[in-house]
Amino acid sequence: MSFLDKTARSFLLAELVKGFMLTFKYFFKPKVTLNYPFEKGPLSPRFRGEHALRRYPNGEERCIACKLCEAICPAQAITIEAEPRDDGSRRTTRYDIDMIKCIYCGLCQEACPVDAIVQGPNFEFATETREELYYNKEKLLDNGDRWEAQIAANIEADAEYR
Repeated sequence: MSFLDKTARSFLLAELVKGFMLTFKYFFKPKVTLNYPFEKGPLSPRFRGEHALRRYPNGEERCIACKLCEAICPAQAITIEAEPRDDGSRRTTRYDIDMIKCIYCGLCQEACPVDAIVQGPNFEFATETREELYYNKEKLLDNGDRWEAQIAANIEADAEYR
C-alpha cells in the first residue's frame, strides 16, 4: 500500500466504520442466545437423559425382570434382583442404577422388550453428593411417573424409526 493510501485510511477510520457497519447489520436481527434457566432449547425425541422406569396404564410396573438391560450394560451400572410372584409372573425386588458409572449409551433402553427402562428428557439432575446418584427402584419409578407424558410422546415420535 502506498503511503497516501495508508494515511487516508487511518485518517478516515475505515476499520472502525467497517466494524460499526457489521455491528449494525446484526443489531436488528433476532438473537440466537437463550436465557437458559428461563428458556430452553428444543430436545430431540431420541435425547438420552435421566433414567426412568415406566408403568402400565393400570399402575403395574412394566419391568418383567428379564435382566437384558443388566446384561447389555457396558459399564455394568445396572443391578437387578427378582423373585416370582404368587400369580407366577416374575417382577423385580431390586432395580438399581449407578448413575456415576452410566455412560448414557441407551443400550438398556434398546434391549428392553417392554419399554420398561427408558432415558427421559430430564438433563437437569445435578446433585451435591455422589450418594444421590445411586438410583433405586423407587427413585426410577418416581422419575417414570413424573415424566411419563413426555416419555410416551418421545416414544411415539420415534416409533417409525425403531
